[in-house]
Amino acid sequence: MRTLKSTPLTDGYHMPAEFGPHHQSWMLWPERTDIWPHGGKPAQTVFAEIASAIAQFEAVTVGVSSRQYQNARARLPPSVRVVEVSYNGCWIRDTGPVFISNDRGHVRGVDWEFNAWGGLKEGLYFPWDLDNLIAQKILDLENIDRYAGPLIMEGGGINVDGEGTLLTTESCILNPNRNADIDISTAEQTFSDFLGVKKIIWLKRGLYLDETGGHIDNLCSFVRPGVVLLTWTTDSSDPQYEISQEAYELLASTTDAHGKPLKIIKIQQPQPIYIEQTDSASVDSIPGTVPRIVGARLPASYINFYFVNGGLLVPIFRDAADSGALRAISDAVPDKKIVPINTKALLFGGGNIHCNVLQQPLAKN
Repeated sequence: MRTLKSTPLTDGYHMPAEFGPHHQSWMLWPERTDIWPHGGKPAQTVFAEIASAIAQFEAVTVGVSSRQYQNARARLPPSVRVVEVSYNGCWIRDTGPVFISNDRGHVRGVDWEFNAWGGLKEGLYFPWDLDNLIAQKILDLENIDRYAGPLIMEGGGINVDGEGTLLTTESCILNPNRNADIDISTAEQTFSDFLGVKKIIWLKRGLYLDETGGHIDNLCSFVRPGVVLLTWTTDSSDPQYEISQEAYELLASTTDAHGKPLKIIKIQQPQPIYIEQTDSASVDSIPGTVPRIVGARLPASYINFYFVNGGLLVPIFRDAADSGALRAISDAVPDKKIVPINTKALLFGGGNIHCNVLQQPLAKN
């Protein structure tokens, strides 16, 4: 692995869409008892189900600590590669590299800075030093060249159509707890230089009470160029109502990098899900980790889905809205096999499928 001093833009690289072909998917095994209830076992069960589902479509590598290696190896299918690695948290979408490619199909990676979604004052746990090395470790394992991204940024905070358009939120990228000294123009130039995008669509904020500060991957996502799925609610008393309305108006009033208007498909959200006493009481209380308080609303969204080669893994919650969301998403991607997975146990940690999986694009020889 080389760390390059140039920029991806000058070298002809850009960020491909997640719905493009993958070489493999990456995950990190959950184990923190100060984040996950009941010793992390419910979360591990769902992670194993996700990895098994992905393995039906493409290769999977799961990073795991030395403490949990034997447990993870026993729970995961033999086809899943398990590698020992050190890390603080399992959110590989946010700590791993952003893979980029050029027109010849060569792949490189951008390693952004990570501060646990807010640093010492507003971050969700401390320390995060091992997480800040995950991107470099993955690129080293794969012998992929690295660029050092100049922003504090997480992969869940951006979404691209692969044709020059990027979706993001001001509440994350421009948050003083990440990047206190930049403005929109500086951020846009950085996205252009390191991700090769030409048009940035800024939404104001993300899903209600998303503790990342409002990642785009819980609110809306491209499913193909020109088509965006958006979290929606018709309940005007729900705080999410105003957020989704605001996002819809912004999306409807803009165009993609080619000057074309976007098709916006509304996906009705599930009923609010809250932290229960039995779960909260089973989490270890550790200084530096944000506590899990009974009655806190969890960030449930069907938009936190994950593309695989030929398929799409969609979170469900045993909610009345599940079936409608699955139908609407299936209609939006008729060429993909929809794989619903009950991921309610993951919400307790603050994320879902997309937050916990990272795609590595297919490279050409």
